[in-house]
Order: sequence, then structure tokens, then C-alpha cells
Amino acid sequence: METILQKSIAKPDASCGLPLAESSSLAPAASGSAQRYVQLLLLVLAAGGIYPLLYLRQVYQTTMLDVLHIDNAQLGYLYSVLGIVFFLSYLPSGWLADRVAPRLLICFSLIGTGALGLWYSTAPAFHALLVIFCCWGLTTGLTFWASVLKRVRMIAAPNEQGRFFGLLDGGRGLVEALLATAALALFAAATGSGRGEAAGLRHVIYLYSFTCIALGAVMSFFKDPAPARAASQPDEAAETNANGSLWRDLRTLASIPQLWLMAAVVFCGYQIFWATYSFSAYLQQGELHMSVVAAGMVTTAKLWMRPVGGIGGGFLGDRFSNLRVLIWALFLAVAGLIGLIFLPALRNMALLGAVVLFIGLMTYAIRGLYWTLLDYCSIPMRITGLAIGLVSLIGYSSDIFLPLMNGYITERYAGMLGYQFYFAYVAAIGTLGAIAALVLHHMTHTKPA
Repeated sequence: METILQKSIAKPDASCGLPLAESSSLAPAASGSAQRYVQLLLLVLAAGGIYPLLYLRQVYQTTMLDVLHIDNAQLGYLYSVLGIVFFLSYLPSGWLADRVAPRLLICFSLIGTGALGLWYSTAPAFHALLVIFCCWGLTTGLTFWASVLKRVRMIAAPNEQGRFFGLLDGGRGLVEALLATAALALFAAATGSGRGEAAGLRHVIYLYSFTCIALGAVMSFFKDPAPARAASQPDEAAETNANGSLWRDLRTLASIPQLWLMAAVVFCGYQIFWATYSFSAYLQQGELHMSVVAAGMVTTAKLWMRPVGGIGGGFLGDRFSNLRVLIWALFLAVAGLIGLIFLPALRNMALLGAVVLFIGLMTYAIRGLYWTLLDYCSIPMRITGLAIGLVSLIGYSSDIFLPLMNGYITERYAGMLGYQFYFAYVAAIGTLGAIAALVLHHMTHTKPA
């Protein structure tokens, strides 16, 4: 469920892409700069620690299937349920974050997610797994991400919004990579000592679960900063009156063709990211036949590409053009996926691992850039939050059907062939996303926003 907006807007994970409710100028509390950065650090740790527990499949999919006694199709059902809950949470999450203290929502989310993880570690029956994933959708979607974004805006000064959101995104990726490295070390130690993969997976789940619970407890000691009054009360009143008609605002957004192109880019780019969840299982197939630990090392190294790709892509976008860099990243990611289809015939594991890392680099650059396309859509500021919600509904709807498609294809075509078909589909979708970005680029040059 998972998205950061560059410059002034952000997304989360999954991630998850929950809408950020519109806010008037929110100033930081009177607390000093050091305390605000400590709070930002806690938010980075929370965002980086809460989602990996949901997406252990990107490193341990084969082990999960064995330990949980499920097949690929059932795994697809679990993530489809998670995607449905995320989908239904996009708009309500912003409403909830405006009415409940963000600190309370974040603490509840972290502790609730960790507690569900402890239940998950017992390898319960499939119907119990459905309940766990459904509840995870609520604790990491409905009550978490919009609250994190709002809290960042509350602790950041007006001239620090971009900096704080950038640190949230890059720092989150760094935390995920550090935790994934520690988790893999625990898994390798457990399997190497002869206790088996089930014990190794249980230790990994314990690491993430207790991390979430501990962070939730620490967050409870930090009060929410009180937002200052807006500089212009008449402007706020005008904004409130202008927001009176939801249907009118939706019609306004529907009349902006650039926004639909942006939604198409997010929809396609997010599916490229989803393909990376299957890399570990793919590397263990057929003649590749990597061990769980070896495949986990490659996919964990891929996670280290997030700070590099996200922050690096943002800097390149600022220097050249966000849209231009995004187009290149989309096409290069598609080329990498095509490489995964044909390269196994060469049996060059080093080259294959390099391609996985390269796709990860491009994927995180895409995730870091596709929300900057709001600058190309001529959206009135008063309905920017609604635009984010609308794009999220479309762009992240693949959370619902893509796990089912992945499960069906890999079950219908066992082994390497199933993953090759799946990557071919994602490569085709990625190409459509790159074409949509090219059309948007053409529109911005022929008709300035």
C-alpha cells in the first residue's frame, strides 16, 4: 500500500498510496529544531519498520509457502485482500487523520501491526491468515500513512516541507534495507544451525513485530505539535466554501486530461514495483536454483537501491526534467524485465543479479518521481488532496488484482516459465506507462500548464 510526493506532496509504500488531506499552513510547534528532527527520525523508523512485515514475500516467498502450507494462488488471495482494504482506505484515512491525533493513530498502527505479526509467526490456518492480512490493511492503511504525512507537515516549517518529506522517503528505504539485512542474518543463522527454515522465518517475523511494538511505545511519549493559526483567515474560509461540492470538484478533476495520463503512469509504474516482490522466488526456479539465503542476499541488496534510486532520481529530475527522467527510468526498467526473461539461458548468475539490482534502482526512481507529475496537471491547490486520492484509487488498484494474476500464472505454468510470462506482462504494462508519460510530455510542450 506504499508512496512520497516530491517537493511538496508525498506518497507511501506496498507499498500503499493514501491521500494526504489538504492542509492550510501548519507550522511546527515551539519545540527546537533538534526535537523536530528526533520526531522525524521516529517517523522514518515507523514508516521503514511497519511495511516489510507485510511484504516478506519479496525475500522469503518460497519459505512462506512451505511454512504456511499455502500455494501461490492462496498467497495471491492474501495480498488481494490487503489491496482491497488499502483501496477502501485511501479517502477515509485522510478524514480520520484530521479528527484523531496523529500520534495516537501511529502508535495504534505500530503496536497493532506488531501484535498481528506475533499471531502471524504461529503459522495459523489460511482463514486466520485472511483475517491477519485484512487487519494489516487497516493498521497500515486506514490509521497509519495519512497520519504520518500529516505529522510530518506539522513538525516541518513552511520552508522545510520538501526536505522533510525527502528525508522521510529516503530514510524509510534505508531503514527497510538495514532491517532486511539483519533479518536475513537471523534467517541464515537459524537455518545454518540446523533448526530449519520455519524457525528462521519465525525469527524474522519476531524481529519486525517487536520493532513495530517498540517504536509504537516510544512514539507514545511524544506529543503532537499544535499547529499555528493560518496566516490568512479569509483565505481559509474561501477554501472551506470552495470545498463544499465534492461532485463539482470531481468533475473539475475529470476534465483535466493530464491527470488521467498521470494516473496511467502511476498505475503502470506501480506494477513494475510489484514485479520486484517475485524476484526472490524467481531466482530459486529451474536451472537458476539459488538457495533461499543466496536469493535473499540479492533481493536484500536490491532494497539498498531505494535510497540511491529515490534520492538520486529526484536530484536528476530537479536538474533536467522530472518527466524526462521518469520516461527514461520506465523504459530502462522494461528493458531489465525483458532481460530477466532471456538471461537465464546464459546461466550467468552475476549478470542476472546485476539486472535485478538495476531494475530495483529504476523502480525506486520511478516511485520517487511519478508524484511530481502533479506539477504538469494544472490542478487547483484547494483540491490537490482530492486529486491525490483519485490518482491513488486508480494507480494502486493493481494491489487488488495483480497478486491474483501472479498467483494464477505461477501456478498454471510451474517453474521458470510462469515467472517469464508474468515479467512479460509487467514489461508490456510498463511500456504503456512510458508511452503515457511521453504523451504527457508532448502535451506539456504543445500546451503549457
